[in-house]
Amino acid sequence: MYLMSIGAGVLVGIIYALINVRSPAPPAVALLGLLGMLIGEQMVPIAKRVIAGEPLSIAWFSAECAPRITGLHAKDKDAA
Repeated sequence: MYLMSIGAGVLVGIIYALINVRSPAPPAVALLGLLGMLIGEQMVPIAKRVIAGEPLSIAWFSAECAPRITGLHAKDKDAA
């Protein structure tokens, strides 16, 4: 895991150099990068679901992906 983390950091450093952004990046650029990472992490479960032939639905996305992107947990249906 540590090697993958440093590899990802090196890759991001190369990308920053190519687009001429110095690290640490300006706050807006850094936050957009973090948002992109969160969204990118959710591409894997979506791809696995598509490959398995399972349907994608708004309900599934809202329950499985959205909380990981936004940090907000879906409300329990029974709690209402």
